[in-house]
Amino acid sequence: MTPILTTQNALAPLPRLLVESIVRAALLEDLGRAGDITTNAVVAADAKLRGAIVAREPGVVAGVDAALAAFTLIDPAVVVTVDQPDGSHVKRRETVLRVEGSARSILAAERVALNLLCKLSGIATATAALVEAVRPHGHARIVCTRKTTPGLRSLEKHAVRAGGGANHRFGLDDAVLIKDNHIAIAGGIRPALERARAAIGHLVKIEIEVDTLAQLEEVLELGADAILLDNMNPDMLSQAVRRVNRRAITEASGRITAATAPAIAGTGVDLISTGWITHSAPILDLGLDVA
Repeated sequence: MTPILTTQNALAPLPRLLVESIVRAALLEDLGRAGDITTNAVVAADAKLRGAIVAREPGVVAGVDAALAAFTLIDPAVVVTVDQPDGSHVKRRETVLRVEGSARSILAAERVALNLLCKLSGIATATAALVEAVRPHGHARIVCTRKTTPGLRSLEKHAVRAGGGANHRFGLDDAVLIKDNHIAIAGGIRPALERARAAIGHLVKIEIEVDTLAQLEEVLELGADAILLDNMNPDMLSQAVRRVNRRAITEASGRITAATAPAIAGTGVDLISTGWITHSAPILDLGLDVA
């Protein structure tokens, strides 16, 4: 049976094929070699269940499509009704989605559905907190990094978008980011930039990391699409942004929190990147309540 979606959201969903491949792997890991032996032993084969996944605390929802896939991959006859799609701000005790169907099927999928939904909603909630922290202090956008859980990058970056953030590179192949180790091995900023330009296609952008204003001046002389201003304090960031003067996109990174982000945004940088929103964000507490 086709899942029922009761609410629309402007956030574009991920392709179902992409989501299903990740969820399928998680289900196979959990089901092991014999399936849910507890539920199969305790719950009658014809038992039905009606339940709801409910927020135990306020936050921003992400991962609904993954949860939906977990239930329907186990049993296409399970009916899933989505009350709060990805990007929704929910209150404590508010229902995110409802499920109805075979009790065995729903219980077998429950943990995978909740693991993904709680984790991704935690990322969206953490992102939203940073977005809100910088909103009054400039035009900076909060962006994620490649510091994601192996195998979950597409879902976690989607969760960042659900929280109002934007995505940095998805992988090593979609943009050039020259970091300090590249510069050291190449022999300096100039050879690193020159080699990058000679190797890439005309649609690929180049970003380069700098730690000092002297390095920044060298990059500005040579040219780059974006400049990563790494671990600079707000005073130095302000100087850097003034020197760049819109000749490149400016990105600040290093020790970004809701407490430090406003001052960083106030320097006028275009992007604020942080890894912890994907690798260390606490989960959003959600649970399945049986009617």
